[in-house]
Amino acid sequence: MRSRPTSGSLKRTSVASGALVVAFAVVALTLAWCSRSWPLVHDAPILHYIAWCIAGGAVPYRDVFDMNQPGVYVLHLAVLKTLGAGDLGWRIFDLAWLALTALAVAAFAAPWGVAAAAGGGLTFATYHLAGGAWQAGQRDFLLCPLLLAGVLGVARWLESRGGLTSLAWSGAAMGAAVTVKPHAGLLAAALGVVVVVAAARGGVAVLIPAVLVYGATALLAPAGMLAWLATAGALGAWREIVFAYLLPLYSRLGRDTPWALHRWQLWIPLLLGAGLSLAAAWRARHFGVRHGLALLGLAYGILHYVGQGKFWEYHLYPLAAFASVLLFSELAPALAARRVVAAPLLLSIMAALVLLTLKGAEASPAYWERAKAARVDALVRELAPRLSPGDTVQMLDTSDGGAHALLRLHAKQPTRFVYDFHFFHDVDTPIVRALRAELIHGLDARPPRFVVLFEQGWPAGGYDRIGTFPELAERLAARYDASEPLEGVRVYAKRHDP
Repeated sequence: MRSRPTSGSLKRTSVASGALVVAFAVVALTLAWCSRSWPLVHDAPILHYIAWCIAGGAVPYRDVFDMNQPGVYVLHLAVLKTLGAGDLGWRIFDLAWLALTALAVAAFAAPWGVAAAAGGGLTFATYHLAGGAWQAGQRDFLLCPLLLAGVLGVARWLESRGGLTSLAWSGAAMGAAVTVKPHAGLLAAALGVVVVVAAARGGVAVLIPAVLVYGATALLAPAGMLAWLATAGALGAWREIVFAYLLPLYSRLGRDTPWALHRWQLWIPLLLGAGLSLAAAWRARHFGVRHGLALLGLAYGILHYVGQGKFWEYHLYPLAAFASVLLFSELAPALAARRVVAAPLLLSIMAALVLLTLKGAEASPAYWERAKAARVDALVRELAPRLSPGDTVQMLDTSDGGAHALLRLHAKQPTRFVYDFHFFHDVDTPIVRALRAELIHGLDARPPRFVVLFEQGWPAGGYDRIGTFPELAERLAARYDASEPLEGVRVYAKRHDP
């Protein structure tokens, strides 16, 4: 069996690997500094608004129609309670969560050396900061430290470090991940299979405690969330949204969108570097438990991205996390032993650094995100002087800033609908007809002071999408005066309303 290079040989190559680690650190710190003024934008303010409604007494799902899972609301509620609803609080949270994730990457890679740990953590930090302001706090990003902790716990247990305690926090982390995005259940199940197979070798005395500890702790967070929903009276609405709308309809929505991976070239060196590291470990005969579990994480990351079918960039976060774990893992020993793989691995890491730097330079100014935030500012200035206490505003929007304006105005809607896209697809299905009828009933029962229509629909459509919803179009024409005070926004003001 081949051994890894000696500490003396590793020291001779520490300059090369150390220089790359320092280069990643410089880029990551520069991007972090440039991100300090990023605005709260895109999906995050929607979830902030939902959390604000829940904090004000709204029942999730029953009073706010949304497809996200309750763990996301808990995180946003925590941010609102501790850091507030502004841009700075969101930056603090995003950077703190990033630091936590980078530490999780480093902890996973720690047995492979300082360069592997530091390089992996900094690679993920650079990847996230190069993504731009709209990726801050995305749900798939929120998953990453939980997924890494889950896999790390199983790795420690297999290595006979930490025993059942490691399995306990592994299961707890995976259960928490499921409450953020149920897709994490696939990796949780795969880890469960690993635990069962490994524990079975030790007989019943090992198998039963291991399965019980992992399984029981994995159920803690989901059971807690279901108990919260049941106590709040939200369970029925949650079940209807998930099983009548999310799974049969929303999961298919947008799947005809072509693959549109921004800067796809970046994934060539990232995945090539991870693959070369795995191959080098196998060839050197020190392919261990952590290599195998990191490979499992890579496979899950691919399924996580492809399985959702939307091909949105932030769905790649789990794949980026496990690629970061592996990228530097074999660099120092490969250089020290002068293996054939050393040169292409070194070039892959350097190429990843260059491409992440270019991506970060493009995304850091946050031009379109700041333009969206400015439109929210303008909409708030337009509506605030015209709203009286008790007035409501109905937003017809997806993620262009409608919910953010409501959050800034501390305004409520007459209905539970935060988005409008679910009114304009599969219109012949019973659930969509029921949602349309519910919207019309809410507008009739509690006419809002304003209806605000954003031009950009999703996955398609502009202002003209209202024409495909005759009942809504008729009420707007009969009761409201339309104006377009802002580009991309049409405001309907109620007639004869003092």
